[in-house]
Amino acid sequence: MSRAAGRYGSRETGGSGEESWSRGVTWTFVLMKEVNRDLTLQFPNQGRGWGSEKAPEDADCFLVPRQAQQRAGCNWRCTGAAGNWGARICPSSQSHHLFLRSGFDAPGLGEEPCLAQELPCPQDFWNEMWGCGSLEREQVEGLAGGHFLQLVTWFLAGDVGKNINRKGMRTKSSEKAASDDHGIPLARDAVREGCPPLGLETLKITDFQLHASTSKRYGLGAHRGRLNIQAGINENDFYDGAWCAGRNDLHQWIEVDARRLTKFTGVITQGRNSLWLSDWVTSYKVMVSNDSHTWVTVKNGSGDMIFEGNSEKEIPVLNELPVPMVARYIRINPQSWFDNGSICMRMEILGCPLPDPNNYYHRRNEMTTTDDLDFKHHNHKEMRQLMKVVNEMCPNITRIYNIGKSHQGLKLYAVEISDHPGEHEVGEPEFHYIAGAHGNEVLGRELTLLLIQFLCQEYLAGNLRIVRLVEETRIHILPSLNPDGYEKAYEGGSELGGWSLGRWTHDGIDINNNFPDLNTLLWEAEDRQNIPRKVPNHYIAIPEWFLSENATVAVETRAVIAWMEKIPFVLGGNLQGGELVVAYPYDMVRSLWKTQEHTPTPDDHVFRWLAYSYASTHRLMTDARRRVCHTEDFQKEDGTVNGASWHTVAGSLNDFSYLHTNCFELSIYVGCDKYPHESELPEEWENNRESLIVFMEQVHRGIKGLVRDSHGKGIPNAVISVEGVNHDIRTASDGDYWRLLNPGEYVVTAKAEGFTSSTKNCMVGYDMGATQCDFTLSKTNLARIREIMEKFRKQPVSLPARRLKLQGRKRRQRG
Repeated sequence: MSRAAGRYGSRETGGSGEESWSRGVTWTFVLMKEVNRDLTLQFPNQGRGWGSEKAPEDADCFLVPRQAQQRAGCNWRCTGAAGNWGARICPSSQSHHLFLRSGFDAPGLGEEPCLAQELPCPQDFWNEMWGCGSLEREQVEGLAGGHFLQLVTWFLAGDVGKNINRKGMRTKSSEKAASDDHGIPLARDAVREGCPPLGLETLKITDFQLHASTSKRYGLGAHRGRLNIQAGINENDFYDGAWCAGRNDLHQWIEVDARRLTKFTGVITQGRNSLWLSDWVTSYKVMVSNDSHTWVTVKNGSGDMIFEGNSEKEIPVLNELPVPMVARYIRINPQSWFDNGSICMRMEILGCPLPDPNNYYHRRNEMTTTDDLDFKHHNHKEMRQLMKVVNEMCPNITRIYNIGKSHQGLKLYAVEISDHPGEHEVGEPEFHYIAGAHGNEVLGRELTLLLIQFLCQEYLAGNLRIVRLVEETRIHILPSLNPDGYEKAYEGGSELGGWSLGRWTHDGIDINNNFPDLNTLLWEAEDRQNIPRKVPNHYIAIPEWFLSENATVAVETRAVIAWMEKIPFVLGGNLQGGELVVAYPYDMVRSLWKTQEHTPTPDDHVFRWLAYSYASTHRLMTDARRRVCHTEDFQKEDGTVNGASWHTVAGSLNDFSYLHTNCFELSIYVGCDKYPHESELPEEWENNRESLIVFMEQVHRGIKGLVRDSHGKGIPNAVISVEGVNHDIRTASDGDYWRLLNPGEYVVTAKAEGFTSSTKNCMVGYDMGATQCDFTLSKTNLARIREIMEKFRKQPVSLPARRLKLQGRKRRQRG
């Protein structure tokens, strides 16, 4: 038996055994007035008939566990001296009210009207800890004899979830408000449970769930009122940067339909994203409802609570509700706005959907993962610790190393995954993933950390696909290229960093376009027809000015360049955020004065395939039904885009990699939300897992081989040319090479200084696995002469110089 403190008796636990009274468990109070004492509340008991709770004879109230209510599916019945009774739960913003009504039973409750009234819960409701006091309430007329029960739910939150109000959160609601009379009161000393975002930014909340009183035009409709949504340069009738009301008055609102009962805990707001206008809301009210007709305003004491809004248009502001509110709908009602602007806002809602076991639709659409991985955000120290754990689990296939340090001295850690970590194996291609060039684009960082764990686990489990990938590929994963920026974003939190906090390095540089512009060097030389000097179509040298210490180049950029020059990467992907698309080079337009223009590389068909291999295996990228993240619809190219046709960028990592190394590099934008809440990570992992693996496997497409001399020794820096493709690659230090190509027949030539060139026909098939295409080169006659002379320590004589010397000798003899 468990006893509640206070003067209202005890509750005997019905069903199976005692249940402890503790925080962290949600209980339901059943309050009785003018009800026959011989009364039993019954509820469906997990398909095993009806469970029951007996009302104590000397009590005005008793409690049943929340689980009973969940199993009931909102259908209850009571039996007693007054006869059989049925009931329907009518949830409201402040409580759940259950009224008894004669003449029907539980199975028919769905058709009955909701009879709930709004009944206030006074502040002095609690009488000692866990006590139960009386409520002043109106008599409900029209019910059988005035007999009724009232069901009120309190969320007594213990260590149920992570407290959202961690360091860095900008919170405008006061601590005092939490103790005021307001809706569903919390028990004294209870710890509030933090709820994740509902998903306005991640698009889990669809456009059909957003409604507004008025809007200026379609492009400023309720569907644009999403946190961090971007208007872009063209603020037009279709894609603008916020919801903006059609009129500036106190009757405007924007609301969210959660489509199920939800415990709302907070609201995050922003102003309008615009290059030209300044619009934001400075204060607002919050209202909730269960039917979108009857609304209850969040109160502070006896009056409506006014929440402080934004003071500028980009920095998000969080307001936590004084106490959680349970409802289906939530509405924001602006009360004041920037003097010279209009009512415009972007927002996110924090809330916990309540479990509904009878709703098949929600259960069917909930994304789950079976992978046992560490789904959380990792700061720099935690990231290093996770790498160490994986290395200890898989010491034979992993190696941790760093490629340098950030501006603040944080090491740029990378993990190598290979069957022979630490060494380049002849004939084995090298692949890399880079994430976190923009420190606030956190999803890519966490996906690479999940990938490291996954590859280790699956290799140990004997997954043949992963074993083959690890044994035939040398994989490098660099999760955080800009750790200084990430630490700034981490301090702000997943929803409060805005669009740009942490994007740049500590010294304000955007790493993604901080590489030397080699495109201009190549294109200018081609326009001059390589006069006065020829510029190669590959391995273009870095300009001298870029190498000087005074150049505006981040230390992180220099570290990546040195890393890419040291390791013969064949294929790479840099993971970014804020969109859902794969971008391939060129990223810079060739025509002057244009900001967008399709600018293909000589390997355009290969890049298109590489981009499509990722996009087509992603769960959402090629889904024609999905909503665009911001302004761009990439469905016409199946979730891929040429970088320059999207927006021109000079000095991008993709272009530099293609023109300075052998590596084909693509930018993979993995999600609309740059920094999703960690509750979203399992679903994001499921969205990207197959794509991450498939993209790595593409390193084995095309041709590969060895270029050797007549003695069988590998020739480094030999040039591999493909007829019809104006871009060459070079062999690594051991003479091995890999050339990415689509299926087809190719004429391939290998040449090296001092050797005669060799040409072959090489066939690339559709099956996975590169075609072996080896070359043996013979030395030229001049190279042989030089080799012989050097062997005998003699320098080869220049024939024209010797002829002139002989002619001079003859002239002297005649004289």
